[in-house]
Amino acid sequence: MQTIQLGKSSLTGSRLAYGCWRIAGAGEAGKVSPETEAGGRQAVAAAFETGYMLFDLADIYCEGVCEKIFGQTLKEVSGMRKRVLIATKCGIRKRGDPNPDSPYRYDFSAEHIVRSCEQSLKRLGVETIDLYQLHRPDYLGDPEEAAGAFSKLKKSGKVREFGVSNFRPSQFAALQRACPMPLIANQVEINLLKLDCLYDGTLDQCLAEHVTPMAWSPLAGGRLADNGPIDLQAPDHAHRIHAREILDLVARERGITRSVAALAWLLKHPAGIIPIVGSTHPQRIRDAINATEIELTREEWYRLMEAGYGQRLP
Repeated sequence: MQTIQLGKSSLTGSRLAYGCWRIAGAGEAGKVSPETEAGGRQAVAAAFETGYMLFDLADIYCEGVCEKIFGQTLKEVSGMRKRVLIATKCGIRKRGDPNPDSPYRYDFSAEHIVRSCEQSLKRLGVETIDLYQLHRPDYLGDPEEAAGAFSKLKKSGKVREFGVSNFRPSQFAALQRACPMPLIANQVEINLLKLDCLYDGTLDQCLAEHVTPMAWSPLAGGRLADNGPIDLQAPDHAHRIHAREILDLVARERGITRSVAALAWLLKHPAGIIPIVGSTHPQRIRDAINATEIELTREEWYRLMEAGYGQRLP
């Protein structure tokens, strides 16, 4: 697979990342079975064997079980750790943590960042995380405090590089001003049905500051990929039908699948978007790589954007 430099760092990742949030087969640790764990390891191994070099995780994914499954796969697949980049995230705390009456919240306190990193390292079974990201903005977060935690983790060799997820440009800028090291990535939701990043300055900032945007839900949670019926009672049903029709048109002309066309649309952007592929089906994991071989024309790209926008561009 093609590769790309991550931000201003020396890290080089695959053009597509593999997202591990589904590999436990459940959202809660108590619902994970030996069979679903085995399926998760198989999916991770299939992604690695296909050429994915960047793997995206988070401490909250199935309450840490996804990190454990990934760590088990690292032990089982010879030479894998030396050839992949591990990206994981912290900062979301679930209801009931640590006390029964604790609310769902975000926590960028230095203590929580450092402790979360150390727990992730144990679950992953590694000494160093390649890319550590703050998951969702903490409205009580102090950039100076978070930067201090980053410096401590970097100095101790526990993290190589840092980034964020779901940050607005102003939030990114505030944290970057406090950090002695460059933030190399911002993981955001972007797909043909979610175009906010094109308008709110996020991708402009990535271009200007050489920050790598990582796209979560690049297929809109599968809505751009599957052939299932669209609920005609949904307020956006006409928009979604039209977007799929135009995707199908481009896909037929190119001899590719709808999913590949949607991923190729993201790859075309000059900011160097890295789509995070989250399927656990080996064939879909392999099929996604075809997007890296497709160079859409400007006309195709704008035809798809117009379909995603839902009306003629202004």
